[in-house]
Amino acid sequence: MDAFYASAEQAAKPSLRGKAVVVGGLGPRGVVATASYEARRFGVHSAMPMGQARRLAPNAAYLVPRFGLYREVSEQVMGLLRQLSPLVEPLSLDEAFVDLEAGGVADDAASARAVGERLRADIRRVTGLTGSVGLAVSKMLAKIASEQAKPDGLVLIAPGTERALLGPMPVRVLPGVGPATGDHLRRAGITTVAEIAEAGEDELVRLLGKAHGGALYAMALARDERSVVAERDTKSVSVEDTYDVDIHDRVRVRMEVARLADRCVQRLRAAGHSGRTIVLKVRRFDFSTLTRSETLRGPTDDPAVVREAAARLLESVDTTGGVRLLGVGVSGLADFTQEDLFAQAHAVLQTESLAPGAEGEDAAMVPVDVAAGDGGPDAASGAGEAAGEPVVPAERRWPAGHDVRHAEYGPGWVQGSGLGRVTVRFETPDSVPGRVRTFRTDDPELEPSDPLPLVAVEGDGTDAGASEDGEAPGGEKTVPMTGGAAG
Repeated sequence: MDAFYASAEQAAKPSLRGKAVVVGGLGPRGVVATASYEARRFGVHSAMPMGQARRLAPNAAYLVPRFGLYREVSEQVMGLLRQLSPLVEPLSLDEAFVDLEAGGVADDAASARAVGERLRADIRRVTGLTGSVGLAVSKMLAKIASEQAKPDGLVLIAPGTERALLGPMPVRVLPGVGPATGDHLRRAGITTVAEIAEAGEDELVRLLGKAHGGALYAMALARDERSVVAERDTKSVSVEDTYDVDIHDRVRVRMEVARLADRCVQRLRAAGHSGRTIVLKVRRFDFSTLTRSETLRGPTDDPAVVREAAARLLESVDTTGGVRLLGVGVSGLADFTQEDLFAQAHAVLQTESLAPGAEGEDAAMVPVDVAAGDGGPDAASGAGEAAGEPVVPAERRWPAGHDVRHAEYGPGWVQGSGLGRVTVRFETPDSVPGRVRTFRTDDPELEPSDPLPLVAVEGDGTDAGASEDGEAPGGEKTVPMTGGAAG
């Protein structure tokens, strides 16, 4: 998919169509998840610090991701892919490999090209968004082709032309060549794929080791025997949060760990799994990262059990200098649950001990469930409630770009908030650009809401806007190719 998150936001928000949109974490430590093609013209790209993006494109719209919407669109696209073949290997929400031969829908260049064009049109018709298709006889080449096809295009590499195509490309185009490997090769005078092939396997093994060097040499010769794998076994489920300001309060750290544990269990259950090993991840103020794990007697998907285990692991970690990231994960997955009855009974006893009139010093230590909803790092700590003090309702948060509904004005989305005010633009995916209004953050008539579905588009999907370099996207590229996998 092309600039997936940003394109979905533009499709959902008429006032942002054709404008620069940046999606990611908006705090001081946030990074760019996706930038629209309009924003990329200013030099904004994924993984860039959000502060740098704001300096490059100060007039862009900066939005917090809405993963619920993105997952819905992703499921629609994956459904279209599975109509082509039983062998679909998702790489992320917006990218997948498809074995067209296994689906019996393509066995030569012409039929592969026809399938790719039909797929692009179907994606546009069903989701209103655009996607790019790469066709080749291997996964590596299909991936490279799909990158060349962006945005909203199709590239097909014909058999016999692979090495000529790869030769002049930089070494970073090959899978597994990151900044470190690229620098290592550059110091050896190797900067292109053709120079990797010319260096020979022995030299690559000497430079990078047997496994990495041998694999890289094979890829430089356009050899990639990896098959499309329809189902990947999930090894673990985890969630983590990076905080805009280091957390020093130990009680707040405990509450964040409890909240993350509940979110992790929600994902675990959604995937139909349970797990035996609980993992805690802590990145401290000095960027040192610690992990602690505990293996239970049997697999569980009980939030109380995971919370307790994570809390025990936290006790072994010194957080006095401050914490910038916390994470909770579950591994050793199974598709059944063997409940830890002892831990459940312990949780029940703790709950009963806190009944009205209960006494004891441990009352303030009992975990408080703060995961009703999926609050971010700004969620109220709940420390006062745990200690029996009066609870002051936390100010409601209004993330930029998220959906709301007003009792009088209907559906809209948050343009920004601060100083006790929230600004909302009232529009829907199928409306004209809407009007902006401002409310108090505690306005009882304004509530968060679920995303509205995107509007499907009729047509062949070849009328999208200009690409990053100013050329009109869409249609076929001039590079010759043939089909086996589409990425």
